[in-house]
Amino acid sequence: MPRVRKAKVLELNWSGPHSWPKFESESKLPPIPKSPGVYLWTAEYKTGYIIYAAGITRRTIPTRFREHSAKYLSGEYTILDVKAMNQGIRKEIWHGWEWTPEKRSEYQHRENELVAAARRQLGAFKVFVTDVGTPPRLLERIEAAIMLNLYEESSPYCDLPDQGMMLAPRWEAEEPITIRFTSKVKLFGLPDMLEV
Repeated sequence: MPRVRKAKVLELNWSGPHSWPKFESESKLPPIPKSPGVYLWTAEYKTGYIIYAAGITRRTIPTRFREHSAKYLSGEYTILDVKAMNQGIRKEIWHGWEWTPEKRSEYQHRENELVAAARRQLGAFKVFVTDVGTPPRLLERIEAAIMLNLYEESSPYCDLPDQGMMLAPRWEAEEPITIRFTSKVKLFGLPDMLEV
């Protein structure tokens, strides 16, 4: 008979909204904390914020965001229409990720337009962070649980996030952990509790 394991509970509070680095003066929001942890990229939506992506870092979050900014501004990441994103609709201006000679040529031809669109998206992102330290498996499990929850077909937000992230959910041998999330604002797409 399998052993019944009781999940321990971890309370995590989301700090935010914060500005994407280098967009503080435009957004009039505080900068992201200089800590490691889990972060959410969100957009304003209804009475709160809709989640586009979750990420993790064991370095400081601003250090990781410099890398994300570079990838957005070079066309490596997908660029979305901000007005559509604010309605919970995924409307791509540019599909990043895979490169072919034809695609590289198209990017070079549209570079000014795409860089401007990427800057609009970065300026529109509202960032939420929670510091859980740097245990790699805990970070990976939280990120995976959030993204897999967003991908659920029953979720009204399943079309907004990028698909195909390298996720590392809980292994069978790992004790389950229930995460109880708190935030001063509504985060659409994130339940109050998730098992990781």
